[in-house]
Formats: sequence, C-alpha cells, structure tokens
Amino acid sequence: MIIAVASGKGGTGKTTVSASLASIWEEPLIAVDLDVEEPNLHLFLTPQIQGRREAHMEVPVADESLCTRCGACSELCQFKAISLLGEVLLAFPEMCHGCGGCLAVCPAGALTPGVRELGEISWGRAGDARFLMGRLRVGEAMSPPLMRQVKDQLNQMLAQTPADVIIDCPPGVSCPAVNSVMDSDLVLLVTEPTPFGFYDFELAWRAFSDLGKPMAAIINRAGVGDRAVYDFCAAQGLPILGEIPFARAAAEAYSKGQVLAQATPELNQAFRAIAGRVRELAAGAAAKEAAHA
Repeated sequence: MIIAVASGKGGTGKTTVSASLASIWEEPLIAVDLDVEEPNLHLFLTPQIQGRREAHMEVPVADESLCTRCGACSELCQFKAISLLGEVLLAFPEMCHGCGGCLAVCPAGALTPGVRELGEISWGRAGDARFLMGRLRVGEAMSPPLMRQVKDQLNQMLAQTPADVIIDCPPGVSCPAVNSVMDSDLVLLVTEPTPFGFYDFELAWRAFSDLGKPMAAIINRAGVGDRAVYDFCAAQGLPILGEIPFARAAAEAYSKGQVLAQATPELNQAFRAIAGRVRELAAGAAAKEAAHA
C-alpha cells in the first residue's frame, strides 16, 4: 500500500501528518520524502542515514566537427536545450529534460551522452521504519527527474523487502506534485479550514481527481476558519479521516521538531485513529479494484 500525503499549498501540515503516521504505523514501512526541493521529513523522524549517492541525468554533449547542420535535434527539442544558431550547434544542459530524443535523431553522431548532477539520494532507518529521501542540487530547476530516481530506489527497496509506503509529497498541483502521487494507492489531502486553505485544497482535489485515485482529507488546525472545506467534502463524497486540533500543545511540539503523534496522549490517539481509517479505506479501495478486474 502506497499512501501519498499531499496538499494544495505549503504550510498545511503535510509533513506533520506524514511523520506522525510513520511514527505509529504498525506494519513494515518505508517513509519517503519526495519533496526534493525542500525535504524536511528527516527533521522530525531523525533517521540514521546508512547510504547515499549522487543522482545524475543524461544530457547531450555536442561535437560541432561531426554536425551536418541538418537541424533535426533542434526541431525535436521543445525546450531548446539543443539549438542550431546559423552554423553553430549549442547545447544547454541546464535546460535539458533528459528525454534522449536528440541523441536518437542525430544522423551524424554529433551528439553523445553526458551527465548533469541532479542532487542526492539517501536512505537509512527511522526507528522501526526504513527511510528514503531526495535532495535537489542547489540551482537545479527541475525536480521530477530526481523524483523518478528516488522512486526507482524505492522500488528496489520494496523488491528486497515488501512494506507499506508513506510519501511526503511536494505541495501544490504542478508537475512535481502530480509526479509524487501518480503511483500511490491512496491520496491524503491535508488542509486547514481557512479560506486560503480551502481554495488550494479544491485545486488539489481537482488536479488529482483525473488520476482516478481514492482520496480522503485530513483537517489540520481544526477549530479555526469556517465550514467551507467540510461542506465541500460532504458534497463530493470525500471522506474526512480525522482532525488535528488547533491547540497550543501541537504548536509547541512542532516548534521543537517533535513528532506530533508523540507529543500528547490525545494527539497519539487521534493519529492512531487516522491510521486505522487509512488502512480501512485503502483495503476497501483494493477490494473494489479487484472486483472490477
């Protein structure tokens, strides 16, 4: 079971929920931070890192002496990472998306594979759970290529020892967010009951609905704002699996880098109830999918 914890905007408590669920999960688990631009799940789970490696992406290297100036590579590339300016062949590796198309269409072998550093992938253990994260290189603009390599690493870990997976996703509804939830079995949308929180929550619901994934909501800072998010969930048949109260104890625990589920008995009980509902919803979705197969 792969559970993606997502949100329409940053600051709603997505990482708080991910860390808390990971800390009380009763089955074998891999906690994954796919928010590679600003990973912070490790700040709460404090894993012992056991290994790390650099992540690279294939980019073209141009040899003008072999170029016939046919323009096939430049015409193919929609991002102009490879361009023919008059008689000059130029490669811009920082703009490359790594599709390899230019290498395939070049008839003269003027383009050869090179590499660009994307960032780092690291793994280890956080208590009883395994831990995996990616960190984008400073100055790197594209996170999806690194995210795909983190997911490849995850698949290797799952092949060795099967486990449930909780993914702390990047916020928002752009390519990185969609990339992070597309392989999941269940999407948990974390929101807060404020006008701004509801606006971005609805955007996320609309963006992820096209993927056909089961979704549910978790309300953070319950007790502030208004009822708009509750009314929307009721109208759309979107289950609310739990609420995290707007309480001083929660804010103090967060400010100290503590996992919320371990902060007070009440919060621990709330997150254990959420975890139980997550498992029930995921099991029901799996049974429904099997029945339709």
